[in-house]
Amino acid sequence: MDSRRELSMHRPEPNFNVAAQVIKQAEQNPDSDAIIFEGATRSYGEFASRVRKQARVLKASGVCVGDRVGFLGFNQPGFIETMFAAISLGAVFVPLNFRLTGEELAFIIGDAGIHSLIVDPELIPVLDDVRDRLPCRQLFSVTGDQAGFSCLEIAINDADPLSEIIHSSAHDTLLIMYTSGTTGLPKGAMLTHGNIVWNNVNANLAFGAKNTDVLLTAAPLFHIGGLNVMTISAFQMGSPLVLLRHFDPGAVLEAIAEHKVTHMFGAPAMFLFMSQHPAFSETDLSSVDILIVGAAPCPASLIALYGERGISFCQGYGLTETSPFASFLGPQKCLEKLGSAGLPPVHTDVRIVDANNQPLGPQERGEICIKGPNIMKGYWNRPDATASAIDELGWFHSGDVGYLDEEGYLYICDRLKDMVISGGENVYPAEVESVLFDHPAIAEVAVIGLPDDKWGEAVTAVAALTPTGSLSLDELREFAEARLARYKLPLRLHLVDALPRNPAGKVLKFQLRAELA
Repeated sequence: MDSRRELSMHRPEPNFNVAAQVIKQAEQNPDSDAIIFEGATRSYGEFASRVRKQARVLKASGVCVGDRVGFLGFNQPGFIETMFAAISLGAVFVPLNFRLTGEELAFIIGDAGIHSLIVDPELIPVLDDVRDRLPCRQLFSVTGDQAGFSCLEIAINDADPLSEIIHSSAHDTLLIMYTSGTTGLPKGAMLTHGNIVWNNVNANLAFGAKNTDVLLTAAPLFHIGGLNVMTISAFQMGSPLVLLRHFDPGAVLEAIAEHKVTHMFGAPAMFLFMSQHPAFSETDLSSVDILIVGAAPCPASLIALYGERGISFCQGYGLTETSPFASFLGPQKCLEKLGSAGLPPVHTDVRIVDANNQPLGPQERGEICIKGPNIMKGYWNRPDATASAIDELGWFHSGDVGYLDEEGYLYICDRLKDMVISGGENVYPAEVESVLFDHPAIAEVAVIGLPDDKWGEAVTAVAALTPTGSLSLDELREFAEARLARYKLPLRLHLVDALPRNPAGKVLKFQLRAELA
């Protein structure tokens, strides 16, 4: 046998388990600051110990390799500790959107088959009406005694640290992150250990990350943007993370000044609200190196406003399925290439294809496709959806329409899937329409996004009423609020005699957007 081949056959595969990487980093720098949260600072040594203890608790509760562990709660250290504890066992972490209703959560928890669920005490009532339908074998409350929920904090304090961390391959699933689908049912994107590692290699090459950076997370951790633009990377790098339970413009400005924050991720609306806060002009922002913006294009006026304070933006385009980065636009080009989503990162490729999946040339509009080690494994329990999204050559079809210019810079034009992005939240019209159709006054309805100075896009219902029906926006929102998260509720209502349709009967949403914009 060839000696080189024999050597490769016996070479041990590296452990891609992100928890192993993070805990090793933590134990090599135990005294460094890990998490700064609500006035308290936890060192990396304390963080690693709590992760190992919670891993012991989950293992004692029966969590095994491949089981799903869910977290329903606001931003907090326990969210991050639960994620790393779960994947230490080879389990799969499922972050849940705290803005969803009980019905929406019940579907996701059931679809994922969550074994153990950790819930913020104040969110337990959201599950009251659906608890008997949940498949969970173990329920934990983050703190305090709650009927039917074990107290996680007490269990962690009483546990011994787990010494062994499971060996994971790059292809093993780390996260299932649910994204709403155009059919109205959410789909779980399976992100692997390799996806997370390679996304963060791409990001660190783009941002020039250092362990002396101070990162701030105020975006919700259940989103891929809040979780994996900077948060996981902070722990891989051994950097301090300033974590806010919720986004509040004044609190963010105060935290930046107090902790000398260098990097922050957010949607354009977040940075807009910060700039409008009375304290903005007086806040010391001199520590900020770069602001990373995603979810929507950043307006030139906002770039200029922060530029006056010596602060640069790095804009990014991506999706949950791409972990998330598919392209970057660095601060050097943010005005010259205004409106562009930038260039693909080092280890990722982007191309534009026509309806026959054939590549298009510069300035030709088509579907944006992405390929690289950051592309998801597939959709949980949805082989058909996976096959539709990832072609035989490994290209992920985003459902977004765009083009590349002559220098390869990406521009986003439209969405094949008609998704609305309101305040950085993805809203899928089919899901909202299915609820609004049940209103007795509505004969037909279409949901579109219209430009909005505050939210980027406003969820807009365009409805034709029954002959005797009458309807106001407030009445419509009240009708839907029990079944839809608040950010999905229409902000505008337009009444029409009939919806415009093509000969096949499909609603012409582009026509509605053009008429109502």
